[in-house]
Amino acid sequence: MTYFIIKGISDVPQLQLPIFLLVLLIYLVILGGNMTIFLLISMDRHLHTPMYFFLANLSLLDVCCSTITLHKPLITFITGDKSVSFAGCIMQMFFFLSFTCNELLILTAMGYDRYVAVCHPLHYHVIMNHKVCCSLASVCWVLGFLDIIPCALKVSSITCYMSLEVNHFFCDLIPLMKLSCSDTSALQLYVIIEGVILASFVPLSLTFISYVFIIRSILRIRSSNGRWKVFYTCSSHLTIIILLYGTLSYQYFRPVEYITLGSNKISSLFNTTALFNTTGVPILNPLIYSLKNKDVKSAFKRKFRKISCKMSNSAVSF
Repeated sequence: MTYFIIKGISDVPQLQLPIFLLVLLIYLVILGGNMTIFLLISMDRHLHTPMYFFLANLSLLDVCCSTITLHKPLITFITGDKSVSFAGCIMQMFFFLSFTCNELLILTAMGYDRYVAVCHPLHYHVIMNHKVCCSLASVCWVLGFLDIIPCALKVSSITCYMSLEVNHFFCDLIPLMKLSCSDTSALQLYVIIEGVILASFVPLSLTFISYVFIIRSILRIRSSNGRWKVFYTCSSHLTIIILLYGTLSYQYFRPVEYITLGSNKISSLFNTTALFNTTGVPILNPLIYSLKNKDVKSAFKRKFRKISCKMSNSAVSF
């Protein structure tokens, strides 16, 4: 096997241009929203806090994950070439799964950050100092890539495929496993043990434990206004957690033989991790964290006024 044919989102010729424009629009929204958040956090000193540090990592992951999956439909429309090399297909799957795993770990680190902020507010800046935040983020990135290497090696060792055509719009693990005519029971067992239990269940359990302590601390607050204020600071993170793991469980936590590629393809395009986070979560992340966050909105207004003043001064000088 030297190459695959990526079937794409639709085979109907009349739909190719609308699909291209839709995918391009989605990608530009993801790129614009997440890069705005990333640059805003990087440039505004008021946002140089642990929570926004991890949010910047999350935005960068969303851009990487969307780029690695959505670039093929865009290139296919422009060039008409649906083929992808075997090595290129394996690399796309590897980076997609790695970025998804990284995102789960970063969200776990964000859950720990919220736990420290709510349960140990007086020691927050001591516990979550810059060195600790950088170490946590580095561990998340490294573990995310290391966790997927054995899976990628196992898929690359498959030599028998029933067809060259991948019934998907990018190279994902499930379509390749469905396409294989070799025995994939060992690979499925590895996905369950390593992917489901270690890469998903452990981060979710750690996040759940963090929120158990957070909720216990919230219930100890006497005033309802105080309880709501603390809960509001965690609501954005909790919303992303629910969306991400909800779609993740639907897409990957099922036996391969019960997954139909048609429904899988639709859910992957409008998911929240793609896995399922190819488009859903990358679009929602900037919206949830910006529309509900006063600090982000204030930082955006400061930068907008600063840019406006510079443009006005340049125009006056001219």
